[in-house]
Amino acid sequence: MPDLLTPRDAAEAAVLSECWDAVLSYADLCTAGSTAANDLAREAFALGIREARAADEATRHGAGRRASRLPRIPQLLTAVRATAAVWESRGQGHRLDPDLRLWLHSDKAARYAGPPLRRPVALRGLRDMQEGDATLLWLAEVEALPPRAVARRQGLDPYAATEQLNQVRGLFRDRCHRAHLDTPMDQECSSYVRLLDAVTRSPVAETPEDLSRHLATCVECAEAAACLRLHGGGLPAALAQGVIGWGGLAYLERRRRAAEVRMGAGPLHEPTEPPGDPAAGRARTVRNSLVLAAVLVSGLALAASLVPGDGDSAARGDRPADSAPVAGPDVEAPPSAAPRPSPSAPSPASSARPVSASESPLAEPSADREPAGGGRAEPEPQGTPSATAPGGSGGESGAYCTAAYRLDNQWQDGFQATVTVVPTEALTSWQVAWTYSDGQRVGQMWDASAAQSGPAVTASAADYNRSVPADGSLSFGFLGTWQGQNTAPRALTLNGHTCAVS
Repeated sequence: MPDLLTPRDAAEAAVLSECWDAVLSYADLCTAGSTAANDLAREAFALGIREARAADEATRHGAGRRASRLPRIPQLLTAVRATAAVWESRGQGHRLDPDLRLWLHSDKAARYAGPPLRRPVALRGLRDMQEGDATLLWLAEVEALPPRAVARRQGLDPYAATEQLNQVRGLFRDRCHRAHLDTPMDQECSSYVRLLDAVTRSPVAETPEDLSRHLATCVECAEAAACLRLHGGGLPAALAQGVIGWGGLAYLERRRRAAEVRMGAGPLHEPTEPPGDPAAGRARTVRNSLVLAAVLVSGLALAASLVPGDGDSAARGDRPADSAPVAGPDVEAPPSAAPRPSPSAPSPASSARPVSASESPLAEPSADREPAGGGRAEPEPQGTPSATAPGGSGGESGAYCTAAYRLDNQWQDGFQATVTVVPTEALTSWQVAWTYSDGQRVGQMWDASAAQSGPAVTASAADYNRSVPADGSLSFGFLGTWQGQNTAPRALTLNGHTCAVS
């Protein structure tokens, strides 16, 4: 029950809500089936939470200095990689991607578990930053969120977000340069350190031929060059490859596509399954139910502050003297705002069931737990519509607007939903309204403010999203409660005009 949750449980539930989509996306890349992907993601999440708890305990009982650590999402992604290595060692490698299995037995994988000063420069540089700054950099460069969206998530001034991000990029370059200097080098690498620093600082400087030949044969110096060169657009790939390791570029591409869909650059209304392939839809339903089961164990108490992430042990014990954060307090959201459940969570089966604690990714992995069933289905990018409201067009032929009501999650007495509306005319403000037929009640809402009178619900624009261009889109999500049935509304209106429901 939510009122029995401890603050730590609530905080971990919030971490799950914000990070599960990313963890599952990478776990899917690492495995050979959707069942394995869910199992790997749950075990990795549990590992990440245990590591975070252990790091917090060590900090409290130590000298009071907080250990260097990765931001939450990359820390959990490294936990996926570490859990995959455990699977391979204990005879479960057949559940992993064959290319990942080869990588796990290579020298490349050994670098991530070897001596700290031999690990990739990007990994050491990111961990050596203040966590708030590192999170800002990761969300903008790898998760591909626009600066203003990152600022809102971090509780920063959105108007200064771009400048703060530029400063954070400079800090990352500085940390990577120091990490490169700390790396044990042979004489040839040492002779290129100053030249490499100078060439990568200038967007117009040409790389000398001898340095170019060296970078083509030296992995460590090539990685350092990618992190030090902030111009040219190579920083996201350097971060993803250096921190995640195997599959970093594929993960980066998935997150870019997810961000495009979320920001409206991708198709708004996609079919929920390939034509003539109902098996893929059933597989997605099974997988989505597993995600839902993980979220429910910690309840709906998402307003608590998030637990800090953890990473591998730092290469150096002390922080540099100039480590004051650029991005402000080390928080994920403004203190006044409750963490938002991810609007990208896939839609579950229409009939929900009670969830046991053993199904949660926060629970300790159990060797005798039966794996969840379900076939392989390509995961959708975050924010891809996965279900739409049943029923007809809602009255008009869509001359003024088109609307989609998506049920993201549903459990025994609650649910999470997202509403997306596309107007054909530009808007300077908006209100979206609908009427429930089964007595549902709307609770917490984000990206809009909610008002409900009986079955009638009205969602009004927030200050930052009042303006919508013609053929653009507006979207908001919310939590609600239901009893008996949870039928989606068959008609939605925008500023009093009935929208066609897709």
